[in-house]
Amino acid sequence: MIKKLIGAVALMLTCTAAFAAESTYPLDRAPNRLSDMASLQNGAKLFVNHCLNCHSAVSLRYNKLADLGLTDAQIKENLLFTTDKVGELMKIAMTPADQKAWLGTATPDLSVIARAKSINAGPSGSDYIYTYLRTFYRDASRPTGWNNLVFPSVGMPHVMWADQGPRELTTVAMQEARKDGKPAGWERVTTVHDANGYTTVKREPVANYTGHATTENRFKALDPAKAQAYDRDVADLTAFMTWMAEPNQQQRKTLGVYVLLFLTLFLIIAWRLNASFWKHVR
Repeated sequence: MIKKLIGAVALMLTCTAAFAAESTYPLDRAPNRLSDMASLQNGAKLFVNHCLNCHSAVSLRYNKLADLGLTDAQIKENLLFTTDKVGELMKIAMTPADQKAWLGTATPDLSVIARAKSINAGPSGSDYIYTYLRTFYRDASRPTGWNNLVFPSVGMPHVMWADQGPRELTTVAMQEARKDGKPAGWERVTTVHDANGYTTVKREPVANYTGHATTENRFKALDPAKAQAYDRDVADLTAFMTWMAEPNQQQRKTLGVYVLLFLTLFLIIAWRLNASFWKHVR
């Protein structure tokens, strides 16, 4: 038990260090699907097919997926690609040395990333994962051809881009203009990243502006049906990664309710017993 606890803490510290350069982009609220078995099963499939190629999840064994209603036969047939036994950990074939040579850095383990981001990025790691996976955009200036609003200059490409379909990102920034290194009023800068990652920038001077610097990002899906289906898949994947970080969290919450009800009942009994006892003493 202590070894597992130490391992979880080490993984959380690793994930925290790996994501230290992230922005303060506002996070969207992730749908709560932790009690939806079909959603969690789909999330497990998406995780194995898209994430487990480069990222491991060594705090979880494949046979734990039986808690999601999957049989050993279903796990073997649909989810086992890097091992032959359902009792094995969710490891990957690449070693850290291979990752550094091929990808430039060792990829973080994702076992407890939802819990790690809850500490680092606000109250919910689910919100972080959900927003991060939905804010990739084409950027031809990046080595991978992709960038991300939640994690600017991210080294990870958008591995699910084919499922999301093409889209454009328009960023409208109100900022101070500079001329010869000196302030020269305000300007509106509109930057458009098209579906191929090429950028166009338009600058417009704004007279008599009395506000403050702002930035607004807007995505335009060129295939709305695909984009909506992708959002549903990301919600399922987020739910699975949140479950994976603490598989027993639903049982813990249910047990907590029973404990609070018991303590409330015990408090009432103790209060009445105390009143009855002191009534005779007085």
